[in-house]
Amino acid sequence: MLPEQHKTISLQYLISECILGNSQMQEILYQRFAVTMYYQCLRYIKNTADTEDVVQEGFIRVFANLHKYRNEGSFEGWVKKIMTRSALSYLRDNKKYNCHTAIEDAQEIKEPNIFDTLAEKDITRIVTQLSPEVKKIFILHVIEGYNHREIAAIIGCNESTSKSQYYRSRIRIQKLLKQSA
Repeated sequence: MLPEQHKTISLQYLISECILGNSQMQEILYQRFAVTMYYQCLRYIKNTADTEDVVQEGFIRVFANLHKYRNEGSFEGWVKKIMTRSALSYLRDNKKYNCHTAIEDAQEIKEPNIFDTLAEKDITRIVTQLSPEVKKIFILHVIEGYNHREIAAIIGCNESTSKSQYYRSRIRIQKLLKQSA
């Protein structure tokens, strides 16, 4: 089958064939989403070789759980959630990326939202300068839209840890913005 013909296969058909174990259709599904999922994982893991490993592991999880997809919401969103969890699992399991012991209960300080006035490229440039443990919470909260309770469940910490790490990321970003201004 030619690459152009891959695009004409409906997603529903592709999913049903993948569930049946059709390796050709699994390859097509992989090709459709691999690049997007690579960049999804690269948000969390900056090493390209490790990111490729995480994407492979993520697709193994996708194919193993494809029968659980219920056609509710976006299929790409469902795959992204699996990839995000695979990346976070990798970070949690890999010693060089592990978080430091959390600081409990950050104070809630009312400050103007500095992110409202920044372009996406500016945020990306600044976020890449954050430490891995702070960066993943920032990405989950600001970019992925998870609340602190969900973040705590995903990365295996308590809710106050998520809040305090997010607060630290905001302070760090403000300092970085002042330095670059």
